[in-house]
Amino acid sequence: YYKMFIHPRPFWKHVYEPIIRHSAGLGKAPKDQDADSYEHFYAFCDVLIIGGGVAGLEAARTAGRSGARVILLEQTAHWGGRAPVDGGTIEGTPVNSFVDDLVAELSTMSNVEMRTRVMGAGVYDHGYVLGYERLTDHAPQAAGPRHRLWRIRAGHVITATGAIERPLSFAGNDIPGVMLAASIRDYLVNYGVSVGDRTVVVTNNDDAYRTAIALVEAGLSVPAVLDARVLPQDSPLMVRAKELGIRVMMGHAISRVKGTKRVAAVEVCSQAGEGAVLETIACEAVAMSGGWAPVVHLWSHCGGKLVWDTTLATFRPDVDNPPLGADGHGFVTAAGAAAGFFGLDDILHDAHAAADGVATALGFKLPSEVVSPNASRQEEAPLTPVWLMPQGAGVNLREKAWLDYQNDVKVSDIRLAAQEGFVSVEHAKRYTTLGMATDQGKLSNVNGLATLAGAMNADIPSVGTTTFRPPYHPISMGSIGGEARGDVFQPVRRTPMHDWHEANGAEWEPVGQWRRPYSYNRPGESTHDAVMREVTNTRTKMGLLDASTLGKIIVKGPDAGKFLDLLYTNMMSSLKPGKCRYGLMCSENGFLIDDGVVARIDDDTFLCHTTTGGAERIHQHMEEWLQTEWWDFDVYVANVTEQYAQIAVVGPNARKCLEKLGGMDVSKDALAFMEWADGTLGGFDCRIYRISFSGELSYEIAVDAGQGQAFWDALMVAGNDLGVMPYGTECLHILRAEKGFIMIGDETDGTIIPQDLGLNWAISKKKDDYLGKRAQERSHMVDPNRWKLVGLETTDGSTLPDGAYAVGDGVNENNQRTMIGRVTSTYHSPTLGKGIAMGLVLNGPDRMGEVLDFPGTDGKTYQAKIVDPIFYDKEGAKQNV
Repeated sequence: YYKMFIHPRPFWKHVYEPIIRHSAGLGKAPKDQDADSYEHFYAFCDVLIIGGGVAGLEAARTAGRSGARVILLEQTAHWGGRAPVDGGTIEGTPVNSFVDDLVAELSTMSNVEMRTRVMGAGVYDHGYVLGYERLTDHAPQAAGPRHRLWRIRAGHVITATGAIERPLSFAGNDIPGVMLAASIRDYLVNYGVSVGDRTVVVTNNDDAYRTAIALVEAGLSVPAVLDARVLPQDSPLMVRAKELGIRVMMGHAISRVKGTKRVAAVEVCSQAGEGAVLETIACEAVAMSGGWAPVVHLWSHCGGKLVWDTTLATFRPDVDNPPLGADGHGFVTAAGAAAGFFGLDDILHDAHAAADGVATALGFKLPSEVVSPNASRQEEAPLTPVWLMPQGAGVNLREKAWLDYQNDVKVSDIRLAAQEGFVSVEHAKRYTTLGMATDQGKLSNVNGLATLAGAMNADIPSVGTTTFRPPYHPISMGSIGGEARGDVFQPVRRTPMHDWHEANGAEWEPVGQWRRPYSYNRPGESTHDAVMREVTNTRTKMGLLDASTLGKIIVKGPDAGKFLDLLYTNMMSSLKPGKCRYGLMCSENGFLIDDGVVARIDDDTFLCHTTTGGAERIHQHMEEWLQTEWWDFDVYVANVTEQYAQIAVVGPNARKCLEKLGGMDVSKDALAFMEWADGTLGGFDCRIYRISFSGELSYEIAVDAGQGQAFWDALMVAGNDLGVMPYGTECLHILRAEKGFIMIGDETDGTIIPQDLGLNWAISKKKDDYLGKRAQERSHMVDPNRWKLVGLETTDGSTLPDGAYAVGDGVNENNQRTMIGRVTSTYHSPTLGKGIAMGLVLNGPDRMGEVLDFPGTDGKTYQAKIVDPIFYDKEGAKQNV
């Protein structure tokens, strides 16, 4: 299709593309809300067995009898796989009865959990497996979730996923009525459904004879079995077919299927020829079988390698190269047909041996009396690989021989791809779309690889295989989301004082997943007026801020200081217990990602504060580096953000308020700036930090989350005659901007380094390394012509528009005025009685006093002077009082 729509060129945009867009895909995304519900379940087991055929059942019995915890998954509603359809005897009993007895035995084992309608969707690192359960698809009126996604962690995984029958490639093999032989047998045996009164069977192996025999025994007609092989003698299945009067034509093939919307007849030819028609046989269906391919997808998801089996003419798992776990040993074992064993007796013995070996490796012991059952053996003639019918088929026949039925890929397409240089299997796949449909090549891959190998005059193993990726079958979007829908998709996080804020006029602001009060509006008061009132009151009297949302991460262990030295730009290992230090955290690319105060609790324990939106992210950041790079550090981290309610008591009267509560000395001498202490205030056990984000005398006090509201109430009572008022996040922003403090997300945007913000003082000169250090030494980072932090004041006292850009002389290559800076934070300061702003300006600190133009979106140009970014109490006297 890459060539089909090239000419005429104007047609692509106006004709071809609109038609393709309109018809693309296999359905339309629904517009209505999904009325069904979904859920996630979690499970752990020693042995997870995927596949409930006889191999999976025997593996579960063996592992279960060893004492291991076993979970057995089967994607259909029935146990036994193909064995009940194909028949045979096990230990002298019919296979159906054996399966029933085995299921009953497993049901009595308390350490074995069995689940039907659960597909093994994907195998991942460290024994992590996704299972996809269809709960009510078969009973749409039933209550409860429709699908369930299982997240399973297993000590070892056994894939007993069976095998898939391959189609044969001949002209007309896509006509309705041409089906896999095993599928026709399934319809007949399981459901009593006939796909046609007259069915021609075409094969290169003995298994298809089971279909022919079953059809005739059911009273249907099989005019002929076309067997592409030339064998020296008949196998038992061939003998049985001939006894039933079925015509067996050895060395023959289908030249072409006649019919349009249904099968009308087949034209018979010699497999060794070029397609000359020897005979035409009228029929209503064609049962084809090109052999069986082990289901190796789950084995391959996590790195398991494949090997070509010349006897079976297919790829099977390479037992010497299994998926490897963290300890370097394999954690996936294939069993039964999935491992390349197709006889019933061989399947049972292999499954038993696989489960016994897995259980032993996990430390379990199988009782000596538990042995593998014996099954009836039926000798079969060897398969003959057939990749095209007939083998000398010309162009006309090859153009009608289909490989991929969903994406309409033909034998001729693969040959053309090879001719045009797409000899890499991954390139040929994408050029032809072979195996890119929803079945991921389950039917077409082996035939396609063989066709490509033939076109290149190469052997099949040298061509290689494409990549198998989870999920094994498509799974619903609902199951992926599970319960995370609507309000639960991203739950709103609330502090312990949320209800109090709501009752006292809070205007809410989303900050990450949290809701924080933006301001507390009184009746008839605008939000702007409320913010101005809060700022003035906090500067002159005292205010309370709910700071519970700030991230709090415990870092503990003998190597905690060394670990934090590598994470933060400044030295944390030298911090003394009882002290606090402001820290900056950068990515490995050198850019500032978070800041906060670190408190040393004891020699091995630190408490790291993060921004509200950064708690989860920074916790994951720490875990990632601990698990991937510094795994040998004796350190663990824990996010304890929600364990505490934290309240900032800010303003000139803050100390007086705490002294009224009583219980501990909060004087400057007892608790100096950037120190912390544990104690009791007003009967509440608490940890009090002497830190400030406002420039005023400030204490941040942490209590257990369950005590948060009561402690807040106590502070409000104690501060009642001291002018206490709650204040919100906008007041907080103004207070910190007046003081020149940066805010992650305002002054940073993912491209800013600490040096741009004048924070060189927070970068240690003593330590050899920290995350981002090398990046910050690159030429671009040390370029003197970078945008750097400055303060901005408009010449008329107005407030600059947020995000406005400063323009300089000249134009750039796009004929736009040169940008030389931008506003990062801008507010009206009631303290100073004018507009203030912080911004990044080209060579900003060297341009103090210079006036810049900031064009606004309203057409007005604002003029602002570059000033020091610290507008209030530059000496810090107020916060150190």
